[in-house]
Amino acid sequence: MKVKDQSKPTGAGKSSFDLIDVETFFQEIDLKPGTAFLDLACGRGAYCLKASEMVGSTGTVYAVDLWQEGIEQLKSSAVAENALNIEAYVSDAGRHIPLNDQVVDVCLMATVLHDFVDDQISKEVLKEIDRVMKTDGMLAIVEFKKIDGPPGPPVHIRLSPEAVGDMLAPFGFIKERFADLGSYNYLMLFRKSGLAQP
Repeated sequence: MKVKDQSKPTGAGKSSFDLIDVETFFQEIDLKPGTAFLDLACGRGAYCLKASEMVGSTGTVYAVDLWQEGIEQLKSSAVAENALNIEAYVSDAGRHIPLNDQVVDVCLMATVLHDFVDDQISKEVLKEIDRVMKTDGMLAIVEFKKIDGPPGPPVHIRLSPEAVGDMLAPFGFIKERFADLGSYNYLMLFRKSGLAQP
């Protein structure tokens, strides 16, 4: 396993929020009031703040990142915007997501799955996601198209939609649909079947 500076994880400080078609993204994931939403590897939390409005006072936004500075910035932004339904945690998703079993309706990983693969912790992360998500919950994956950048990582690190689907299948996630989010990114939505391989 690679040894990296854990004070600033791979990709820390970069956000896809400003690259994607945000309106299409939120139309596709269709967050309802009362939803429990997890943004895994949330960075400074741009997605969290928007999701906070959509899930409302009866919903909860869980924000998890290993990057402490990003979490602190999100907490400050949440206070400034009166987003009282955001719960933010500093945690290593490859070891433990600090949530109980089966509490999450919708989980987002925005341009981070390729980092987990590159860091050789994707299986551990996906096991934790499977644990915290409700059966029939939705997993939303935003990734960079497998084309030369910038923006985004080198093309050899990028994940094709087929690779993402193959990676998630053993964990019981069934592809529901695909959406184009603009010049650089795509969205894949998966439903948790509860049929993960042991």
